[in-house]
Amino acid sequence: MTKKEIVKAISDATGRPQTQIAEIFEHTLEAIAQAMLKEGRLEIRNFGVFQVKCRRERVARNPRSGLMVTIPEKFVISFRGGKELEQRLQELDEVAAKRARAYDSKAECDELEDDSEDSANLQTDQPEN
Repeated sequence: MTKKEIVKAISDATGRPQTQIAEIFEHTLEAIAQAMLKEGRLEIRNFGVFQVKCRRERVARNPRSGLMVTIPEKFVISFRGGKELEQRLQELDEVAAKRARAYDSKAECDELEDDSEDSANLQTDQPEN
């Protein structure tokens, strides 16, 4: 679902103009981003917790060249759903569940591609032993 689709859904549900909803939604996203940058954690009751985590620097092998590369540390955002959201997810109908499984499989493939691209960009002159 895109931001535009969310704005339209809220507009349809509330009867308010999409421009007004879009402005409110932008401010909401900005407030979330600022909280993450300032505090490193944002808890929305009954929904979940967003938290900044640090992935440590690590050494990995570039699958194309076989060279060992250093992947620098980076900060990522993790999300843990709240109890209410988790319960609602368990009640997904079969169509939505299939869509979620398909999306999860695609996301795993995308992550693997991103990691190999990171590795390819950070080659060192140390061949794998």
